[in-house]
Amino acid sequence: MNDALLRVETLSKRFGGVEAVAGVSFHVRRGEIYSLIGPNGAGKTTTFNMISGVVKPSGGAVHFDGRDITGMPAHKLAPIGIGRTFQNLAVFKHASVVDNLLVGRHCHMGSNVFNAAWFWGRTRREELAHRRKVEEIIDFLEIEDIRDMPVGALSYGLQKRVELGRALATEPKLLLLDEMVSGMNSEETEDIARFVLDIRDELGITVLMVEHDMGIVMDISDRICVLNFGRKIGEGTPTEISANPAVIEAYLGSKTKEAA
Repeated sequence: MNDALLRVETLSKRFGGVEAVAGVSFHVRRGEIYSLIGPNGAGKTTTFNMISGVVKPSGGAVHFDGRDITGMPAHKLAPIGIGRTFQNLAVFKHASVVDNLLVGRHCHMGSNVFNAAWFWGRTRREELAHRRKVEEIIDFLEIEDIRDMPVGALSYGLQKRVELGRALATEPKLLLLDEMVSGMNSEETEDIARFVLDIRDELGITVLMVEHDMGIVMDISDRICVLNFGRKIGEGTPTEISANPAVIEAYLGSKTKEAA
């Protein structure tokens, strides 16, 4: 596992007498798209929240890029290279697309209050560099025509794309995508799938995603981890997962029957 960027080791979480996650372990290799799937209530979001510092684990450990980040507060993760989107939109709806993306650059800003007040020297150079980075993301996500629009005026799919852009603005080594295509139509879903592949292939960013849409999971994932009732019941390539009896019974079986 020397190529592992993220290592999750026997991660557990209890809420009172309920064990939401029970000893889950997996690793995400550098440069891969890794998906975490399972039925509702399987513990996916809780696992995701423990990795991203939103929830503190009851047990186990999380290592990122050789560093123990177990229980590290969420606001400290962006500066070390972990970016995240959320299932429920967390954009600033009255601000423009550009301003939303600039928020993602905050973790890389280092000017003091005095320089910022006069907008000279280091502050001016930083501002120009941050805006250049934002323009690169706008081009990458193909949102040039909406760059100055308030985000709240955009369609749901475009708002999700802006949130993805804000996460990219933090310049992550690892990008956590939480139900990225939830609520999207087929065209929007295809666009996001293409962007996720490009994020890995062109930007060199490792991706860990929680996703319900089995189409996108099977199409773009390198490996998949399946949870059920807080426990890991399968892990492997899409081909291996689709043939795993335990996974078929717990999760994929109902999908297969519906499609039949």
